[in-house]
Amino acid sequence: MADTAPAPVPFDPLNFLLVPARTFEQLEIGEVFRAPSRTLTDAHSAAFQTVSCDNHPVHYDAEWARRHGHSAPVVHGLQVLAFTAPGATLFPHVIGEVFIAFTEVSCRFLGEVHAGDTLYPALQITDLIPRGATGTVVTAATVHNQRGELVLSGQHTYLLRTTPAA
Repeated sequence: MADTAPAPVPFDPLNFLLVPARTFEQLEIGEVFRAPSRTLTDAHSAAFQTVSCDNHPVHYDAEWARRHGHSAPVVHGLQVLAFTAPGATLFPHVIGEVFIAFTEVSCRFLGEVHAGDTLYPALQITDLIPRGATGTVVTAATVHNQRGELVLSGQHTYLLRTTPAA
């Protein structure tokens, strides 16, 4: 009986993509890239406080927070913004081959976030601006909490290579 094992396939790192890479021209306005939900804990806030060196008592002192009108210590706004990092979604895998730079970020903090809140971040393509050899992708960045409240609204922009004209 002959050995019928298939010939080994040569290793190619491009076979390890999480999703097929796309070009600037293949992106569409309205596409949404969601990040997995996360429930914040006191440990998350403490770790961010350590890294950011933001030692304002509104972030860790429950009594100070209550005296100043907050129901509990408030999670750092920049920590909430970090949940919109494109790498938390499939977006950088989709644009991996044409990505040049993450060029801009802005946001508005619309509601307090506290330990125990679950956050639902998303990026939605709102504009595609071709400029010759490059193009700009604009996304709306949003974070909702477990009650469906929008707690952060913002915008990201990315610079990508476009496909050269044939």
